[in-house]
Amino acid sequence: MSTHTSHPDIIKRLKRAEGHLRSIIVMMESERGCLEVAQQLQAVESAIGNAKRVLIHDHIDHCLDHAMQSDGKESADAVREFKEITKYL
Repeated sequence: MSTHTSHPDIIKRLKRAEGHLRSIIVMMESERGCLEVAQQLQAVESAIGNAKRVLIHDHIDHCLDHAMQSDGKESADAVREFKEITKYL
């Protein structure tokens, strides 16, 4: 699998979300208010959703470019993969 140009940025986003999630666990262990915890969980959920969207869009661009440059089985495989990944949008 080749690395897409967006992967380093996605990794940074996910590492930030990972750190944030750890802080939420500490908040819960410290018995912080549910409203604060829910707000922070929403922020993590949004960050992960954004990372997923960037990953999928980048992959679709890459997949379609590959499909246009290929012929036969490789092209059919790229189109099949394109159809498969869209279910995660």
